[in-house]
Amino acid sequence: MTILLKAEHIDKRFGITHAVNDVSIDIEAGEIRALIGENGSGKSTFCQMLCGIYSIGGGTFTLDGQAMSVRNQVEANNLGVSIIVQEMGTLSGLSVAENIFLGHEEPFMHWGIKDTRAMIREGQKLLDEYGFGKIRAGAMIDNYNFEDRKLVEIVKATYFKPKILIVDETTTALSQNGRLELYKIMDAVRADGRSVIFISHDLAEVLAHCDTVSILRDGEYIDTVNAKDTDEDGLKRLMVGREIGSAYYRTDYGREISPEVVLSVKGVTVPGQIEDVSFDLHRGEILGFGGLSECGMHEVGKAVFGASWDRRGSVTLSDGTAINDIPSAIHHSIAYASKDRDNESIILNESIRNNIILPSIDDLANHHILNGRKLSRFAKEYADQMQTKMQGINQFVSDLSGGNKQKVVLARWIGKGSNILVLDSPTRGIDIKVKQAIYALMSELIAQGKSIIMISEEIPELLGMSDRILIMKDGRINGSFTRSKELSEEDLIAKMV
Repeated sequence: MTILLKAEHIDKRFGITHAVNDVSIDIEAGEIRALIGENGSGKSTFCQMLCGIYSIGGGTFTLDGQAMSVRNQVEANNLGVSIIVQEMGTLSGLSVAENIFLGHEEPFMHWGIKDTRAMIREGQKLLDEYGFGKIRAGAMIDNYNFEDRKLVEIVKATYFKPKILIVDETTTALSQNGRLELYKIMDAVRADGRSVIFISHDLAEVLAHCDTVSILRDGEYIDTVNAKDTDEDGLKRLMVGREIGSAYYRTDYGREISPEVVLSVKGVTVPGQIEDVSFDLHRGEILGFGGLSECGMHEVGKAVFGASWDRRGSVTLSDGTAINDIPSAIHHSIAYASKDRDNESIILNESIRNNIILPSIDDLANHHILNGRKLSRFAKEYADQMQTKMQGINQFVSDLSGGNKQKVVLARWIGKGSNILVLDSPTRGIDIKVKQAIYALMSELIAQGKSIIMISEEIPELLGMSDRILIMKDGRINGSFTRSKELSEEDLIAKMV
């Protein structure tokens, strides 16, 4: 086979952190290569150097026999490397078409003037060819949700047929239909003699869709194995250097749930998204919400937190307090972790310290005066409690891996002492070990009498962690299930479709 990409002695440091340490990998033409490892193992940093997001600290990339030296993503695209990033990769304030052709506007420029109509026509043609025709090329990207914006990114990253396509934790943002479309695109890239680098924490997905798997650990290259010659347990051992038990979901069944209702949702409607949603949340309960794409489950979380400006109906606490806006929710001990972590749950260009203390500022003030040392001690206590991998609490959150960003989000609300936690896709883009830690934390929280609304697109997660499961379809609750060993994936799916 022909070597399409040769990475030799790739190295990158961020301050004292050695993110990628002397990594060498060869990728053949016409293969889908998985790149796996724990959060902070260096896999995203490696790929971001390849596609020009980060400068190369040391070593060389050679693509199709030519040494690469790129300063940005546009230069990488021009050489044949593109990436679909884990978080939001489209720019607000631009149209869908402008996002697709960002950095490649030349074909639509005539005498220095952009032919917007031609760009929209070409953008819509591509969207239709990909099966994403519901998205309109002339519309503003801000009109679309997180998943639809991911579909736009897929078009943006692949329409010019790159030699290397990097898919960085993209499937976690997609519904099942969206994932199937992405798998088809990956297969087409391979069939065309080009290659895919596929980053995912879903090991079953890796084994099902990849030819080979390269493993990084603590920034260092460990091994490359054929997908057909290994299994999930084998990959786990390579990732962490030891055995990891598979039983990280709850094992208790038949636990009696308190009759005490801590939150009551009655007739909540958000036009075009959810309709007449009613449910009660009990003390010490994990209430799961599941469904297919655009079923409305994500909007339920925002509605409970007071983040839906056009919401109708009521959200009330046990004492009758109405929750109609975000400040009221926070003041009355409700927390919210969004699926769209980078844009709605954290402030990327702020420190870990400032992110953690943000909702607790009033609690930490003494007669409206803040003590810097007290704030730092508070932030460090909860960052350490969540075992956040960091240089220190003054490190910017933007420098952290996805799993460590999520730890900061949770540290913020654990520090606040929130009694009701709305967790939307709490383990999206997170490795197995961190998932175990988050599931253990959730079990600990309900043992303390706190209550959790968990919104998840992962059926095993719903079955493994929930006391009750509500299935959404077309904006309404379409099914309700109680935790049971006999409850199956098929039972839930039947109410989703």
